[in-house]
Amino acid sequence: MNHKIVIVGVGGQGTLLASKILGQLAVSENLAVKVSEVHGMAQRGGSVITHVIFGSEVYAPLVSEGEADFLLAFESLEAARALPFLSKDGTIIVSTQRILPMPVITGAEKYPADPLGGIRERVSACEIPADKLAEEAGSIKAVNVVLLGAMAKRLPFEKDKWLSALEKCVPAKYLELNRRAFTLGYENS
Repeated sequence: MNHKIVIVGVGGQGTLLASKILGQLAVSENLAVKVSEVHGMAQRGGSVITHVIFGSEVYAPLVSEGEADFLLAFESLEAARALPFLSKDGTIIVSTQRILPMPVITGAEKYPADPLGGIRERVSACEIPADKLAEEAGSIKAVNVVLLGAMAKRLPFEKDKWLSALEKCVPAKYLELNRRAFTLGYENS
């Protein structure tokens, strides 16, 4: 059985690192894995999406609409935009953090009052105050690892395997901070 995960956020939030950690985890478990990055406007603040598929045999590099087991969203509006990827039985794990896109900043558009409002009624949603947990761990930049921690409970890997993959992907000087972030996400989901 393959696991299909779509990770969305805005540039600078660490979607690519989260994908790398997931890929490393799958490789360490001798699974086939494909990680595809779809940057779009990936400069800081622009939308970023990555696809991770792993299992016994993986052929396609991208998750098709309606096939994702998990949607890991680093920002609420990005979650709403990527919802078509999620399967009807899928789970969305989303940070409650809001990062205003440029059209909202310039006043051309308004940020929806509740971008997740319609989502909660259709799919299993796990909303996490990832920004607050990341700050508690030591840096707002650890939102990505907090959310990985939240997703870890829902995938068939032991916590120590996740931490080992984290160790292989994160520079040593940030490792302890990211371990704390992962654990806070794991314990608060």
